[in-house]
This record gives sequence, structure tokens and C-alpha cells, in this order.
Amino acid sequence: MKPEAVIFDIGNVLIEWKPERFFDAQIGVERRARFFADAPLYEMMDRIDEGEDFAATIEAYADSHPAWHAEILMFRDDWLRITDRVIAQSVRTLLALKAAGVPVFALSNFGSANFPMSCEAHPFLNAFDKRYISGDMGMKKPDAAIYAALEASCGIPAERLLFTDDRDENIEAAKARGWQTHLFDSAEGWAQALVGHGLLSEEQAQ
Repeated sequence: MKPEAVIFDIGNVLIEWKPERFFDAQIGVERRARFFADAPLYEMMDRIDEGEDFAATIEAYADSHPAWHAEILMFRDDWLRITDRVIAQSVRTLLALKAAGVPVFALSNFGSANFPMSCEAHPFLNAFDKRYISGDMGMKKPDAAIYAALEASCGIPAERLLFTDDRDENIEAAKARGWQTHLFDSAEGWAQALVGHGLLSEEQAQ
């Protein structure tokens, strides 16, 4: 069944989300490894994705981990440098779908304050017809509620939605609702999946 709309995750699909790379360059690989082992950084980002305040949450974590205070505050002060790498071919496929008249949605675990910052830095994030951002919605993937909310909002049958995400658990949650899915492991593979679904030509997918 040909999909009627395409849904993109953002982190590691359109924008690289690998803060380890940034901190390797800032403080060295060995110190970064200790930093990520000692401080619950992904827990901190999960709380922001669930709707907690971006700056206040980071500041609280920095205060509670004084040995890494300056480094943790870099998530607040250097957000756009941490997330500066764009996955260019994925952006091209997004814009090609848009140009072809295919509805494109974003479904992303992202904070409600740092997402607008990223939109300003990366204008292609404004190309979506609808954006479902966890921090705004107070729910996040892979909770079934966020998928149900998207379905109710867009009005498109679940079986006509095509979703890509780089995390297995998020893909499995979408499959459970009857969505068509693609586990993102490369921009090239995703582009070819869109060709296979009849949504883009080989030329458009380049």
C-alpha cells in the first residue's frame, strides 16, 4: 500500500545527535568517557524531551554534579555546536518529498525550548507540514500515546503512514499501530526505501 504521508524522526535522521563527538573534541576522548560515565546526561535530555525546562534542567544537573559543572552547562550554552552536523541527503529527500506534494511530518523527542533554536539554525526543520515534538506534547516515543496523538491530528489511516527512526523501540511502537516503517541506518538506505514505496524517483532520491 502506497504511503500517504511520510514521518521523519530528527535526531540521527536529519541532524546528527552524537554529543560524544563534540565533547571528544572539547575535552579529549578519555575525559569525555569519564564524563559520560559519571553524569547521567541522557537521563537529563530525556527529562527535557518529556517537557521539563531546557535551561533549568541542565543547570540543576550541573549543580548536582559539581565535578562536571562546566561541561554539563555546555549542553545549554553550546547546543547548536553540539547539533551542528546535518545529514544532507536526508534533508534533500525531505525537500524532494515536499516538492512532490507528499505530506511530511516530524515526530521527534526534542525539548520545547531547544527545538526552536535548532529550527532557526536549520531552516529545513520548518518545511514540515506538521511537527509533533515531545516537549510540546508532554509525551515521547516510544509511548503509544504520542503515536495515537499524531494519528488523531493528521487524520490519515495508520497503515498509510511511513515512519523512519534510528531507534528500534520507536520503530516497533509504530509497527504495533500498523504504520509502515523503516529503521534508519543510512541516508542512502532511506532514500532507496522512498523510491521503493513509489514516493520518489531515483533522480529525486539523490
